Amino acid sequence: MVRKLALAITIIGALNWGVVGLFSFDVVAQFSNGHEQPLARFFYSIVGVSGLISLGLLFDTWRENNVEHVTVAEPEEV
Repeated sequence: MVRKLALAITIIGALNWGVVGLFSFDVVAQFSNGHEQPLARFFYSIVGVSGLISLGLLFDTWRENNVEHVTVAEPEEV
């Protein structure tokens, strides 16, 4: 549950950075009356922590891909 929430917040933060890159408009800064305001810094910090939590999802995916799958054959009836 926490990882899904962190991933959602990370995606929202990435969309904000996309808007900043494309249109030079920071939604968080506009919402909080400036990017140096405590509320904006709080939002940026939450996005950063969420990104670190979501980074764990990447390593889980790598771990799942590196697991060897072993098939056990059923014994034949005699």
